[in-house]
Amino acid sequence: MTVPTPTPADKFTFGLWTINYLGADPFGGPTRNAFDVVKVVNKLAELGAYGLTFHDDDLFAFGSSDAERRTQIDRLKGAMEATGIKVPMITTNLFSAPVFKDGGFTSNDRAVRRYALRKVLRNLDLAAELGATTFVMWGGREGAEYDSAKDIRAALERYREAVNMLGQYVVDKGYGIRFAIEPKPNEPRGDILLPTVGHALAFIQSLERPEMVGLNPEVGHEQMAGLNFAAGVAQALYHGKLFHIDLNGQRGIKYDQDLVFAHGDLYNAFALVDLLENGGPSGGPAYDGPRHFDYKPSRTEAEEGVWDSALANMQNYLLLKERAKAFRADPEVQAALADAKVAELSVPTLNPGESYADLLLDRSAWEDFDPAAYLNGKGFGFVKLQQLATEHLLGAR
Repeated sequence: MTVPTPTPADKFTFGLWTINYLGADPFGGPTRNAFDVVKVVNKLAELGAYGLTFHDDDLFAFGSSDAERRTQIDRLKGAMEATGIKVPMITTNLFSAPVFKDGGFTSNDRAVRRYALRKVLRNLDLAAELGATTFVMWGGREGAEYDSAKDIRAALERYREAVNMLGQYVVDKGYGIRFAIEPKPNEPRGDILLPTVGHALAFIQSLERPEMVGLNPEVGHEQMAGLNFAAGVAQALYHGKLFHIDLNGQRGIKYDQDLVFAHGDLYNAFALVDLLENGGPSGGPAYDGPRHFDYKPSRTEAEEGVWDSALANMQNYLLLKERAKAFRADPEVQAALADAKVAELSVPTLNPGESYADLLLDRSAWEDFDPAAYLNGKGFGFVKLQQLATEHLLGAR
């Protein structure tokens, strides 16, 4: 089997913070030097990527002067023009600088909250300048380690206040930008607000403009909470809230590993790609936005390994896309899906126009129904279906 070659049509994007992860961790310093943004853009274009994303502080250092900031912006714009690389998403760093040690939008310090809002407003202007249409919000410091230190209801109200104001700003400016909340259960805070897809969906419904705010779920973040990422993405799609997605690899409930995509739970990566590419109501794509990689090149790697890992993310996605296509086209898989009654779940339980009164009169639903038939009978064949998926995943079919 030939390994596919990525192209811009695949819409693969990378965070500048991913390529420029220097290998530092809580137990050791950097193992690599940072790359200049122009080099990153040129190299990603060479590898077949579609776009670059970044936090403000990835492009220019925190506290940069207006002139320093403008120099880096213009250099990025020049590289974009030369290569065709896009910037479809921008986010803001409200977690690295000491001022944000208790968060940005939800800091107990009111002055810090006001400073955070100004920082985000400035970055929204930059997002519009560069043509970004999605603004991701990851509240990595929006949380606490001690229950008595944070009034959670007040924190959520401050979070809501911030997002409402930012929505008003975008509307007034006519920017056409949507917001995407990125859930995470913990790390760097002991407990982070809006820790899962479900928490974020509930919060969004409390906003003044819920239609402007969706989700940016990440593989590792949901799996850190012991959750099924493909199922979480399916729920986001069900609510029409998958505005962006972060792809990487994670191996179990531990720290956020940010491995190369599919270098973790390969079965779930397969299910995810199948969902994104083949999960629409008519079998078409369920998601048409960027396939964004939020990973960290391993601390063990030198420069060559950074680019190898970037390419590996894209190739793994494309390999799984091919495997998912073959899985869906296999007649034996189609028969197994029918035996498992997968399509039957889409049939409403009640008949058209049927009420509970009608249901109570239907003897087949109770009086004549034989639940005993399900003991040692009427199996669903899920194991066979999963084995077929395994055979396709491993290239045996």
